[in-house]
Amino acid sequence: MGASIDISYVFDYFVKLLPAIGITLEIVVLSLLIGSAVGMLVALPRLYRVPVLQRLSQVYVSFFRGTPLLIQLFLIYYGLPELLKMVHADVSRTPVLVFVITAYALHSGAFISEAIRAAVGAVDRGQVEAGYAIGMTGYQAFRRIVLPQAIAVAMPVFGNLVIANLKDTSLAFSLGIMELTGKAQTLPTLSQRFFESYLALALLYFLLSFVLQKLLYRLERRLLRHEAADGRVSRRAKGRRVKDKDAAGRLNLTEEGALP
Repeated sequence: MGASIDISYVFDYFVKLLPAIGITLEIVVLSLLIGSAVGMLVALPRLYRVPVLQRLSQVYVSFFRGTPLLIQLFLIYYGLPELLKMVHADVSRTPVLVFVITAYALHSGAFISEAIRAAVGAVDRGQVEAGYAIGMTGYQAFRRIVLPQAIAVAMPVFGNLVIANLKDTSLAFSLGIMELTGKAQTLPTLSQRFFESYLALALLYFLLSFVLQKLLYRLERRLLRHEAADGRVSRRAKGRRVKDKDAAGRLNLTEEGALP
């Protein structure tokens, strides 16, 4: 029978894992920033139905949404240098982290493009036509009317993607990146306390996910505050109409009662 769980190792490994948070968050932040730019570029041809680019963007989205992230990591890390050799570009000395962030960014871009496309489609077309009516160009209407509302609508999907990317960074260890999971693999080499190490790792991932979830929820509420304000105004206006209707009804009853 194996040794019992030693909680002291859990706390010890938890503290030793903290320095590895930096590399994990670096992968998440950089991949999402690059992925957001890629997602916007991929979404535009499908939104404006550009013939050839629309088909290419569909293939891109289908591939990165339909294949495992681990396979994408291997394809980018082993395949991209071979493709670049055809154009006489040598990337053999490029840090592994660059390939990892590239793979995560392309993976995130596919999901972000779909979120943008759905969010833009959810914006009322009448608002855009009203912008055109007051002299806005297509770019101005998109930037001032469509984009702010689309970002607010896409925030829940983007928040889920952030949490998913945080957890998926554990796959970067397969290419030798010493992020949280890689660090947790090496810590118990001498003590053989692997369960305690993975338990500390799970607690750390949970805390990071919890904090990010709360921050993203507050950001989502801030972006949607105008809708909440409009809802309160509508409820107050509806309440006033009901009161006015009741008052008018009581007035009519009084007038009818006053008739001889």
